[in-house]
Amino acid sequence: MALPGPGWRGCAARRWAALDPALRERLAAASLQDAVRLGCHLLRTEEEEEAALVHLCRQVCTGKDPAAARFYREQGNREFSRCQYWVAVRLYSKAASHEPSGSSEMSICFANRSAALFHLGHFEVCLEDVARAESHGYPDRLLPKILLRKAECLLCLGRLQDAADAFSVVESKIHTDALMTSPTHQTLLKKLSQLKVKIHEEQRCAEPAQEACGDMQGKSEIWEENDSISGASSSLSLNFDTERGRHLVASQDIVPGQRLLKEEAFVSVLCPGESLLLQDSETAWDTRVTNADLYCHRCLRQLLASVPCRECSYAKYCSQDCADMAWEQYHRIECSLGALLLTLGVFCHVALRTVLLAGFAEVNRLVKWSHSGDKDPHNLKARCKCLNEAPDMGAGTRGIPGCSDTGQYQSSYQAVFHLLPHTEQHSPEHKFLCMLSVVAICKRLQEAGLHAAVLNQESSEQWSKPKTSEKSSDELSPELKTVAEAMLRHVLQLQCNAQAITVMQELGPGDGAVVNKKPVRLATAFFPVLSLLNHSCCPNTSVSFSGTAATVRASQPIPRGQEIFHCYGPHQCRMRVAERQQLLSQYFFECRCRVCLSELESDVKSVVSMRNSFCCPSCRAPMQGEGDLLCCSDEACATSISRENLSRRLWDIQQQIKMGLDLLRDRKTDQAIKILRKCQMDAENFLSPEHLLIGEMEDHLAQVYATLGKWQEAARHLKKSIEIVEMHHGPSSEEIGHELFKLAQVLFNGFAVSEALSTIQRAEEILSMHCGPQSAQIQELQEMKTCLSELPRSILQRT
Repeated sequence: MALPGPGWRGCAARRWAALDPALRERLAAASLQDAVRLGCHLLRTEEEEEAALVHLCRQVCTGKDPAAARFYREQGNREFSRCQYWVAVRLYSKAASHEPSGSSEMSICFANRSAALFHLGHFEVCLEDVARAESHGYPDRLLPKILLRKAECLLCLGRLQDAADAFSVVESKIHTDALMTSPTHQTLLKKLSQLKVKIHEEQRCAEPAQEACGDMQGKSEIWEENDSISGASSSLSLNFDTERGRHLVASQDIVPGQRLLKEEAFVSVLCPGESLLLQDSETAWDTRVTNADLYCHRCLRQLLASVPCRECSYAKYCSQDCADMAWEQYHRIECSLGALLLTLGVFCHVALRTVLLAGFAEVNRLVKWSHSGDKDPHNLKARCKCLNEAPDMGAGTRGIPGCSDTGQYQSSYQAVFHLLPHTEQHSPEHKFLCMLSVVAICKRLQEAGLHAAVLNQESSEQWSKPKTSEKSSDELSPELKTVAEAMLRHVLQLQCNAQAITVMQELGPGDGAVVNKKPVRLATAFFPVLSLLNHSCCPNTSVSFSGTAATVRASQPIPRGQEIFHCYGPHQCRMRVAERQQLLSQYFFECRCRVCLSELESDVKSVVSMRNSFCCPSCRAPMQGEGDLLCCSDEACATSISRENLSRRLWDIQQQIKMGLDLLRDRKTDQAIKILRKCQMDAENFLSPEHLLIGEMEDHLAQVYATLGKWQEAARHLKKSIEIVEMHHGPSSEEIGHELFKLAQVLFNGFAVSEALSTIQRAEEILSMHCGPQSAQIQELQEMKTCLSELPRSILQRT
C-alpha cells in the first residue's frame, strides 16, 4: 500500500471539504514550507482526525504479544506433526517475533524451528537456530536434544571432526544428567550410538574435498565504471535539456546484454502485505504469510529463519548483524511508530527513512538552500543558474541539477533531493493528504521523545529506549518542521520517482520438479541514478534486482548518441496506446516515444488489440466495432453480440482458472485438469487464438501435467504457451526466457536430453542478456547442462 489506507484518506478528504474556501485556495498554492506550517495548525490533538488516526493505528498489530506467540507456536507444532515443515518454519518465526525480549519461551521457538529446518535439509541455518536457542536459555533438561541435532547437522555437512567433538559433548551431557534412565534419554543414547558408528565410517572413507567447477560461478563481466556517474558504465554520459531534463545517452555503441548500471538503493522499504490488519476483536491471529515474513526488512534477502526485532513484532531480519545495523541506522526511531507507518503507507515510510539515512545536518542544509533563489521547477535555466551560484551546491561545469560541485552525479541524498516533486501538478487534495500524513509522523516523533534521536544528538546507548516528552505540544519544533518539509517533498517525488523492487517468487509450495514463478513487488525504493532514465513504451534496457541492488542491461543494440530508456510500467506488448497514456498521466507527461507516436498517428489497430481480441462464437472470425455492439468481420456470418456479454464470459473463465489453480495447490490434480480443460474449450469459442489468456491456460495445463510426472504432455502444452508469448513479447524478451526456463526443467526431468540442451542454451542466452550471468536461473540452467553433459555417450546418442 503506497499511499495511506482508505480510513485515513477518507478523514483527510472530509477535512479538506470542510475547510474554508479561502484556506483551501491558500493551501493549494502553498510552498512545501508553508504547507507544513499550516498543517501543524490543522492537525491538533483535540481534532477529529487525530482521534481517527489513533483508532486506525490500534487496528494494526506491531507489538509483542505472548498470547500470539503461544498461538503461533502451537500452530507450528501441529504443522510439524503433519510433516508440513515449511509451514511450521513460518509459524515458529511468527511466534519468535511476538515473544518479548528476554522471554525464556524464545529459545523454544528457535529450537522447534531448528528441527523443521533439519528435516528440510537446511543444515547451516539449523545450526544457527540451535545456537540461538542456547543463547536464549534453552532448558537444561532438553539440551541434549538440540546438541544431538547440532552434531547430526555437522555430520551431514561433512564437518567430521566438529561432528565428533559435538557427539562427545552430547554423550557427556547425557551421562551426567540425573535423569539418564528416562525413556527419552535412552532413546537419545541409542541414536547417539548409531550416529557414532556412522561418523566412524565416514571418517574412514573420507576423501580430500575437490574444488568446485569454476564454470558454475558464471562468466565474469567486463566493467569500466563511469568517472562522473556513480555505478554507471563508462559507455554512458549524462545530458540535460529543457525538454527531457536529465537523461543518459550512449557515448559509444552498446551491445545487448551489456551492463549499463548497477546501483544500491539509497533507501528501500519492504511492502508489507495486508495480513496485519485484524478483522475484529474476535478474530484469531493471522497465519497467512506475506512479504513481511519472507524477506529481510533491511537487505531484502529471502528469509529461511528470521531474527526478530527486540522491541516490535513486525520487523524481521536475515541475521543479527542486519538487525543491529537497521537499529543503528533507522529502526531505533521507526520501531515505536510501526503501526502509524503501516497505516500511512509505504511512501510515508520511505520519506521518513530517507531523512533518517541522510542525517539531519544534510537535510537541513538542502532544505535551507531550497528556500533561497528561484526554485520554479519549470524555469530550468534559472534553476541551473541558482545551482551554479550556490556554494557547495553547484551542479558543476555542466550545470546539471543534483551533481556535486565537481560535476559528479552520485547516488546520494543530494541527488535524491533534486528529483522533481512536481509540487504544482499534484492535485490540492493529494498534497493535503500527504501534508497531514507527514505532520502526523513528526508530531508522533515529538510526543515519543525521539526529537533528539532524529537530529542525531544522542549516543546509541540513549536510543534503546524512547523517552516520553515532559510536555506534549501541538506545535512542532523548528527542526521537526524542517524534517516534515523534506518528508513532504519526498512523498510527492515518489509518485514519479518511486522504483518498485521486484522479485521472481515461487507459486505454490515450491517442492515440485518444475518451479513456477511470477514477478511480485517486494519493496519501494529511491534509486537516484536509475531515475535518470526516461520512459519509453518500447525500452532498450531491462532492469533486474538482487536484494537492494538494481542492475540495468541493454536489451537491444544501442548506437552511440541514442538515449537510454527504461519502461515505467506501461509497455507496448501489454496494453494499447490509450491505456498506456492513461497510466502514464501519473508521471505528469504525455509519452511521445516512437511507438506511441506511431500508434496515435495510425488508424490501424494496435497489435495488442488484435491479438487480445474477441472472435465470433459462430465462425471464429475476428469481431469488430468500437461501441458495445460487436459484429463479425465476415459479412456472410453477420453475427453480432454485445461487448459486455463477451467481457462477462471472459471474467467467468478467469474465475474458473483461479479455482483450478487452487485445486492444483491442494494437489487435486484430476479436478484441476477437468476445470482447466473446460476453460480452454470455452475460451477458444470466443477469444482470438493468440489471446494471452489462451497461452496462460496452456502454461497452467503444463504445470498440472508436470506435477503428475507426464513430461511429454507438459512439454507439449508449454510449447504452445511459448508460441503465444513470443507473438506478444518477441523472441528475445525476458518473458520468453522465463518460459524457456520452465520448458528446460520439463525436458530435463523427462530425460529428453538433446532437446533439453538446445532449450537450455537458448534460455541461457536470453536470460543472461536480461538478468546477467550470475542470476539464480542461469546458475540452475548451467547445473542442468552439466548434469546432462556428463551422461554416458551411449545415452546421449539415443536421445
